[in-house]
Amino acid sequence: MSTDSLRPELRCAVEAAQNKKAADVTLLDLGIGAFTDYFLLCTGFSTPHVQAIGDEIEKQLGQRGVRPGHREGYDTAQWVLLDFGSFIVHIFSERARNFYDLERLWRAAKRTDFRDPGPTAPAEAGPEGAGNAGNDTSAHRDARS
Repeated sequence: MSTDSLRPELRCAVEAAQNKKAADVTLLDLGIGAFTDYFLLCTGFSTPHVQAIGDEIEKQLGQRGVRPGHREGYDTAQWVLLDFGSFIVHIFSERARNFYDLERLWRAAKRTDFRDPGPTAPAEAGPEGAGNAGNDTSAHRDARS
């Protein structure tokens, strides 16, 4: 699914997360009768990264007059929750995302995974790629000496 078919505020949140290099951006459509319509899930790789993703989502939606009614977890940044009423953004550290596994808990929800819109990298780096990275690092280190 492309972001074009989403409601504007959801599209904005997805794009803001992607702009900050959030990983595994996933939308769960919870359907009628749930306490919210959607969960937007994504992963950051450090405390500052998780916080930056949250800040960017709030900033971009705020420019459109959409503000969270509730926010929690920002200081520890293991699981940041931004409640926008009709959708809730969950920004996890890798460890917290794996532990809480909301995709499993809400497996009945319609799931949409979004790919990073930027350039694609090889899915798997073989031993050659790892060796080259090490050589590049040592060559760089030698050049500075």
